[in-house]
Amino acid sequence: MKRVLHSVRALVPALLVLAALAVPGAAVAGNQKEEAIADSVRPALANAIKDARPPQPTFREEGARLRYQLWLAEMSGRLKRKLPDDQVRLEFLEAAWYEATRSGLDPGMVLGLIQVESAYRKYAVSMVGARGYMQVMPFWTGVVGDNDRSKLFHMQTNLRYGCAILRMYLDMEGGNLYLALGRYNGSRGRPEYPNSVLSAWKKWEYR
Repeated sequence: MKRVLHSVRALVPALLVLAALAVPGAAVAGNQKEEAIADSVRPALANAIKDARPPQPTFREEGARLRYQLWLAEMSGRLKRKLPDDQVRLEFLEAAWYEATRSGLDPGMVLGLIQVESAYRKYAVSMVGARGYMQVMPFWTGVVGDNDRSKLFHMQTNLRYGCAILRMYLDMEGGNLYLALGRYNGSRGRPEYPNSVLSAWKKWEYR
């Protein structure tokens, strides 16, 4: 009997994963933990979320603008299978580049994170309730937002939350991306998630 119970318990994690995959729009990744945020950090994070300006990049030199346009073209080709609609794909890449750059993150790394978190599904929901492209936990809308959880399915809002939160974690970890990614996933100190994102990042590098 004990042996049977042990076997059943061993199967539980796998069954949960299969159940999540069987639900349309479900996602396995994403489980940021609600934790105390320093009073000096909270206003900055809240202001970053509230800034609803559309992604309008500015460039100091023509070379930077050209590189951005080449990046868009290259990433659009790579992402076409995931986001086949040309307009949706362009708007997504423009917003992803803008929010990543705005938060001081590499756009390719953010695209890799999105690949791991939601596989580019706008309405993905994890078993723990994380939502959207970057699998943002709903509690963040109460911590630094306006408590409107439905906004996490809005493309730019989701990307803004995700990038701002990851930036905060990166600062908290003294620039250590490995630990920041673990904290973003709620698995700080474990290698699986950071390694997955870093591996996916390689597919989205642009040089």
